Amino acid sequence: MEHYLDNSATTRVCPEAAQAAMEAMLETYGNPSSTYTKGREAKKLLDRARKSVAAALGCEPGELVFTSCGSESDNWALLSGAESMSRRGRHVITSEVEHDAVRKSAEELERRGYELTYLRPDRTGAVDPAAVSDALRPDTILVSLMLVNNETGAVTDIAAVSRVLREAGSQALLHTDAVQGFMKLDFTPKSLGADLISVSGHKIHAPKGIGALYIRKGLRLRPYILGGAQEEGRRAGTEAVPQIAAFGEAARIAKTGLRDNAAHMAALKALTKAQLSEAVPGIQILDTAAPHILSVSLPGYRSEVLMNFLEARKIYVSRSSACKKGARSHVLEAIGMDPRRIDGALRIGFSRFNTQEDAEALVAALRDAQGTLAHR
Repeated sequence: MEHYLDNSATTRVCPEAAQAAMEAMLETYGNPSSTYTKGREAKKLLDRARKSVAAALGCEPGELVFTSCGSESDNWALLSGAESMSRRGRHVITSEVEHDAVRKSAEELERRGYELTYLRPDRTGAVDPAAVSDALRPDTILVSLMLVNNETGAVTDIAAVSRVLREAGSQALLHTDAVQGFMKLDFTPKSLGADLISVSGHKIHAPKGIGALYIRKGLRLRPYILGGAQEEGRRAGTEAVPQIAAFGEAARIAKTGLRDNAAHMAALKALTKAQLSEAVPGIQILDTAAPHILSVSLPGYRSEVLMNFLEARKIYVSRSSACKKGARSHVLEAIGMDPRRIDGALRIGFSRFNTQEDAEALVAALRDAQGTLAHR
């Protein structure tokens, strides 16, 4: 039996989303920009999906632009967001624990002559809003901080960061990468006070290849992809209607069960922590607020070896962000974790489909790994 516990990397597509994509591919397959019947049918489906994702996020449909993924949304928010404000200043604030989609966008901004301030996180990976206040300058034009850290599950208080900006009278735009927080935490753009929010479909049981960027009404960003007039002229390229339809259905289902699903994942996380502490001596567990991400470590053991041991039992976890492809975690380094602990770190990601049996299988396997594998 398979025990998939790497849902922070990607999720299994739910049957309803898969069915929505299949119907769009086989039946509603017209180009939504075409004016004849098949095109109008596709446009209607596109509009319905946009309303569904917007309702899940808590914004107006017109504030939501579909992208190919969370990384594109992050790139667009930082590069075009900074450009839109460049006449007012060239200072940007982010952190040392952002996803590479933000980190590399920040590096690109530096190459373009912007000044970047990288805030240090606390010992869990969250960023203190007071650090934003301390770093804020009159020429600060953009702040980009992730809502839920994708490796540790730490939650940064974006609403408090927004208050810091307002109280300081700052002109800065506020962007948050909410890819790991969307449909895990209960928030809206209004509750966060964010101008730009990145989300992704494949973290909520939709297919890969679809994401969205929330752009606050009245905020104009230069298109990141140029070409046709799709997405009201904001993002060129024929819309990926099957993926969008699936995203809409996955978002609708996730929104309906948001609180119950979050409670279910939090309970599994708590159970796993308790059982690991009892069954695996010396395991180190990082306590964070997100309901679905658990970072643990067996110092003295290699993450890759542990993962291979687990995979042999059809248990799937990761060592850090899947996007890093084996590179050492910059997040765990930034929070000051001991190198031996980093080298033995595992990230466990829960979804609403996980069960107590999954958690117990993981605990038993790590117990056995500790008794079987050579300690370094």
